[in-house]
Amino acid sequence: MTDLTETIVENREMVQPSHANMLDTAHGGNVMKWMDEVGAMSAMRFSGETCVTARVDSMNFERSIAVGDTAYITAYVYDAGTSSVKVRLITEREDLRTREREKTTESYFVYVAIDDDNEPTTVPDLTVSTEKGERLLRAALADEERRSD
Repeated sequence: MTDLTETIVENREMVQPSHANMLDTAHGGNVMKWMDEVGAMSAMRFSGETCVTARVDSMNFERSIAVGDTAYITAYVYDAGTSSVKVRLITEREDLRTREREKTTESYFVYVAIDDDNEPTTVPDLTVSTEKGERLLRAALADEERRSD
């Protein structure tokens, strides 16, 4: 069994001009790619297997990330099925000079664990043993419920 807090992955990407759209902000496709990579790392930490993207829920770009700022991406596993792994992803714009952050994008990705033959394989049960883990789980499930209404 893997505890939710062990699946937390945080990563930063500096938004460079080559990542930008014509408004000098991060192109949405780059943000999605960075989120997908961090989400896969979280799913693999949880499952101990290679994981591939199966589904991306709606992705709302609430704020832009300017060239020179950092995309700070946090991912964690909040649910799992037989071979599927649900990951919550939050991207924040971060000014490294001031350390100021604000949420820009949030989404939920589903990954499937695969074996050496590229076939779906089972994943362990997710455990939650800390207050932080409980808080993260509640937030993800509440948001999932809100999105399905």
